[in-house]
Amino acid sequence: MKIVSLLFGVPACFGLLAACHLYSGSPAPAAPASSVTGTGAQWHNVNGDSDETGYSPLDQITPAKAGRLGLAWYLDLAGESSLEGSPIEAEGILYFTGTYAAVYAVDAVSGKLIWKFDPKTWQHNPLKMNFNFASNRGAAYANGRIFSAALDGRLFALDAKTGQMIWSTETTDPKGGQTVTGAPRVFNGKVIIGQGGADFGMRGYVAAFDQQTGKEAWRFYVVPSSPEANQGDPAMEVAAKTWNGEFWKKTGGGGGPWDSITFDVELNRIYVGTANASPYDPEARSPGGGDNLYTSSIVALDADTGKYVWHYQINPRDSWDYDCTQQMTLATLTIDGKRRQVLMQAPKNGFFYVLDRQTGKVISAEKLGKVTWADHIDLTTGRPVENPGIRYESGQSIIYPFNSGMHSWMRMAYSPATGLVYVPTMQMATRLRKGAPEDDDFNVFGVNVASVGRESGDGKGSLVAWDPVAQKARWRVQLDTLWNGGAVSTAGNVVFQGAADGGFSAYDARTGARLWRANVGMGIIASPMTYSAGGKQYVAVLAGYGGSAAVLSDVMNVGWKYGGPRRVLSFALDGKARLPPSDGPTLKVNVQDIPAEVLDPKQVAMGKAMFLACAACHGRQAVGAGGPAPDLRESAIPLSPDAFWTVVHDGALIERGMPRVAMFGKPQVEALRQYIRARARTELGKK
Repeated sequence: MKIVSLLFGVPACFGLLAACHLYSGSPAPAAPASSVTGTGAQWHNVNGDSDETGYSPLDQITPAKAGRLGLAWYLDLAGESSLEGSPIEAEGILYFTGTYAAVYAVDAVSGKLIWKFDPKTWQHNPLKMNFNFASNRGAAYANGRIFSAALDGRLFALDAKTGQMIWSTETTDPKGGQTVTGAPRVFNGKVIIGQGGADFGMRGYVAAFDQQTGKEAWRFYVVPSSPEANQGDPAMEVAAKTWNGEFWKKTGGGGGPWDSITFDVELNRIYVGTANASPYDPEARSPGGGDNLYTSSIVALDADTGKYVWHYQINPRDSWDYDCTQQMTLATLTIDGKRRQVLMQAPKNGFFYVLDRQTGKVISAEKLGKVTWADHIDLTTGRPVENPGIRYESGQSIIYPFNSGMHSWMRMAYSPATGLVYVPTMQMATRLRKGAPEDDDFNVFGVNVASVGRESGDGKGSLVAWDPVAQKARWRVQLDTLWNGGAVSTAGNVVFQGAADGGFSAYDARTGARLWRANVGMGIIASPMTYSAGGKQYVAVLAGYGGSAAVLSDVMNVGWKYGGPRRVLSFALDGKARLPPSDGPTLKVNVQDIPAEVLDPKQVAMGKAMFLACAACHGRQAVGAGGPAPDLRESAIPLSPDAFWTVVHDGALIERGMPRVAMFGKPQVEALRQYIRARARTELGKK
């Protein structure tokens, strides 16, 4: 019955349950990063080097030559939908992951598929498919092995040449609500991974495993547990003082590090970006106060032991899902005439932070764009100076940025040649309030959340070139869409980024001038990478719109269809390949209906409340947004009660990603079906 309560009580957004989908700077000296795991032509980590810079020393493609770029090759990826990963490259082979964590190995010159490994979560642990929409952000390479993780929490070591599994280990409780969507990182003979689940109250942690055997080496929990369990652990004893009530029994705490982890070669440390506390309302999880460590924080750990070194909490007592799981980039910057080892992060909350990575003290923090939840960051205390009324104390708050953040998981890139950080940003507000939900609300642990925005720039994204020393933008490129891809920068002074409209662009790293653009026939949310093979520089990217675009379809729907082409593409100077014709984005809905069918208003109302749990994949109010699941108003399956039952209850399409929702009985399934039919007829009424 626990899952049923999640479905009806926590139809959480922004991390969410996929229970109902139906599938038919100031310039710095030019120098390479100091601690790379993949050098030169090698790109062994999703952000290139262990410093997570997203910077390549390749310089064949320059602003003067970028206009000659063309498609070298592409590979269509049948059965994929949301593609969030960035490829890695080793010894002439590209490796990348698909929607359901399948690993592909592709020849870097020809684009020919060499092998594919499918973890088959639907077969191994289908329960996990009920706790998140499917997505995966990549793999890592070390010592002839590919390391990847499945949604169900398994971590794999694969032979890089053959794709054969060497070992597999469970990193989460197979019966718990934790899932894995992030890319592993490799260091010192170990591989490290975190997990999601904060939105379901799961106690978050990060764990390191031996690369050779898969045996767990160490584990660090983000939040404390019971007083008895915390005893003797100084980090947990300190954290427990920042919580009130028996949260470990009632809410779990949250904080799961679902995305970025950075290894510091110079200091032999691991930096972990942690997620929001759970539930959103701090009075519900920790009544009477408390910062709730180590949620919404950056935590430094000893790489050998996993022991706590320092932390910096970005959002004490977070109330808005402003997690800090975003990319943490390491660099050495000249600040006030001194060389400083720093960590840079642009978390969800809209500030750009520069920390001293030896001590964890904040050096500077300024607003990347429109931010209203806080006035500024107090550099003496390190704490935000919050604006009044932002914690929905009087019932409602409207703040910038929105829950998905000014910067989300899409990669930023730092160029030591220009001294700038290239950050994909978004402008939108969130309304949070208590009480009964309205039509456009998601109820998340008793707090109603909706994206709102009517000011200039709302609903749009930008690529911002940020000077981390001066803490100001040097240039900004406005994009027409909100939910866009990450960036990569090169020694050739070119920055690449894909966008939701299907455009893949090259920009001058110093000026922001667009140098070249290609239409790839599908929206891009992933981050590109660049590699060298046969003396030629290539730039590769995955095209597959989706992810949170579904749950935020009211602001992220740009017209891509679930069945549109998903592919990996590679570009080079003088590339001659051509894409086949394909349908572009359209907001036209191909509605399916049986006009003679009579719908029951009570059933429709019941289905409306239930459908919140399905929106993570199928879109808010059944308005799809191109993935990770189809727009059900266009599906023929809900026309038949029997067919709909077979898919939803019996799991007829589980291999294609639609989980079996066996806890729903006939009345619930029928209510869902009738609500979908009603939404289709609403669309017909617009025509």
